[in-house]
Amino acid sequence: MKRSRRAFLDLVTASAALLVVPCIANAQAYPTRPITIVVPFPPSAPLDTLARIIGERMRGALAQPVLIENVTGAGGTLGVGRVARAASNGYTIGIGNFSTHVVNGATYTLQYDLLKDFEPIGLLARNPQVIISKNAVPAKNLNELIAWLKANPDKASQGTGGVGVSHVTGIFFQKEIGTRFQFVPYRGLPLAMQDLIAGQIDLMFDQSSNALPYVRAGKIRAYAVMARTRLASAPEIPTVAKAGAPGLHMSVWSGLWAPKGTPKDMIARLNAAVVDALADPTARSQLADLGQEIFPRDQQTPEALRDFHKAEIEKWWPIIQAANIRGE
Repeated sequence: MKRSRRAFLDLVTASAALLVVPCIANAQAYPTRPITIVVPFPPSAPLDTLARIIGERMRGALAQPVLIENVTGAGGTLGVGRVARAASNGYTIGIGNFSTHVVNGATYTLQYDLLKDFEPIGLLARNPQVIISKNAVPAKNLNELIAWLKANPDKASQGTGGVGVSHVTGIFFQKEIGTRFQFVPYRGLPLAMQDLIAGQIDLMFDQSSNALPYVRAGKIRAYAVMARTRLASAPEIPTVAKAGAPGLHMSVWSGLWAPKGTPKDMIARLNAAVVDALADPTARSQLADLGQEIFPRDQQTPEALRDFHKAEIEKWWPIIQAANIRGE
């Protein structure tokens, strides 16, 4: 009787082991083919450059190629929509930023829900905005710039890349300092930058990665970085607090998302690859050179991205909607 009972228990244990083995094998199998990161902006845009740096480092942890697919148009909504419609199998993920995952929700009628239709993977980095002007503007520092704008309401012009972060930054700046200037929309910030250098417009708010090469070349003037700390890549540019305007903080942060329903074990594997990539010395050096500030390790989790994303929407949507900014 004891021998029969032991044989039965051995059979049950063996059967359970057989059931567990395929599950373990399946978990270990992912990924078995290349993973695609959808970038909602064209090649060489700041977000595209960031995706390529991170993707190259993720490849080692995932033991699979990480491909970049640029899906552009409609302010980034086409690329984000591509991810929302993709299969939730871990092989198509998307990179996005403050513009695509906050601003667009308040300015476009979207075919997807920014909070409900995606699974967060992790926060990546943030690129503080820099307050810049043409060299002919008489102000030599931020306090003088604010005084000049207040003395000349509605006369100065700010170039924007259309509906997006540059326009929102201008609205935020006006609201905080209590002045007004004209918005001049362009089909992309590179065109606006050309006119700023040529002296056709007065001001811009742009990511440090875009602005710094022209500042260093002496083609435009930088007044302050819109962050709490100075840029490691440009410590000579003061923070807004140091320059006399505390609280004027604005950064273009970025993150990675997967389609809704992507299994948690795949999200965990992707997040681990992101964490490895952000810890890589070469990647950190490349990002620092671009003015990108990597989020601290405890903020690189899927949960941190979910909470941060929600808080950003709650903060910025009322400001954007009050300004009646609409996508074209």
